[in-house]
Amino acid sequence: MSKPLLQELILTLYGLYAPDGLLPVAGLVGLLADLDVDEGAARSTISRLKSKNVLERADGAGPVRYSVSPAVLDRFQAGDERIFTPQRSEPGDPWALVVFSVPEAERKRRYELRSELTSLGFGFMASGVAIAPATVLDQALERLAARGLSRYLEHFTGHYGDAATLRERIGQWWDLGGLDAQYADFIDDYGPCLQQWSTRGKAAPQLDGPGRREAFALYVPLLTRWRRFPYRDPNIPLELLPVGWRAPQAKMLFLQLHGLLAAPALDHAEAVLAPSS
Repeated sequence: MSKPLLQELILTLYGLYAPDGLLPVAGLVGLLADLDVDEGAARSTISRLKSKNVLERADGAGPVRYSVSPAVLDRFQAGDERIFTPQRSEPGDPWALVVFSVPEAERKRRYELRSELTSLGFGFMASGVAIAPATVLDQALERLAARGLSRYLEHFTGHYGDAATLRERIGQWWDLGGLDAQYADFIDDYGPCLQQWSTRGKAAPQLDGPGRREAFALYVPLLTRWRRFPYRDPNIPLELLPVGWRAPQAKMLFLQLHGLLAAPALDHAEAVLAPSS
């Protein structure tokens, strides 16, 4: 089973279990221990995130606490809607084009711009032309503006001229085969977990401490791994995707496991954090 990066797990923990934006370091290390992360690796990664200004130390007496920087937190929270209720476009909906040009002297910014567009679900029609369903444009422009990249681009919305070839073109603009294979891996990894928890999850309020810890240890990596998909997947109309596209099956699997695991995982996290708060 593919494991998320440690820094991704830490951000997921903040998103899930830090309603005031703060987590005590001892509590965070404790939660990571329940994800099989040893203390040394946990503290080292927390230190690196602090040095990159991803985490910020909170003022005040008492246990040392860190918050996620506002810029990172805004991006993280803005993704929740796209993660849980992504909006799939319909046939005939407009497309968004982003046309960009970055001077050779700023090659690093060109790479950054392409990476941001890719992470937002854009495909590439040409070296400086990115395309996605128009439903993602507002969020893309907001993120690009926050990173100072807006000055390199122009954007448009409109309809593709040759509808008869659109499905073929989509297969050229996006790596649909690679994305579908990732969905298949997700289904293979977590399908057996759904079978296991379908019965146990119905009794979630009655789960004992070890059972809640088990739910937590499964749920946090599950959510962390799923967070990548709604950005990689541009939510193209199903009618324009290959037959047997696995995204709907993977999404249903995720939502079912989310419904079974979220509550006992929260119970466990609150129990771990309570002594340190």
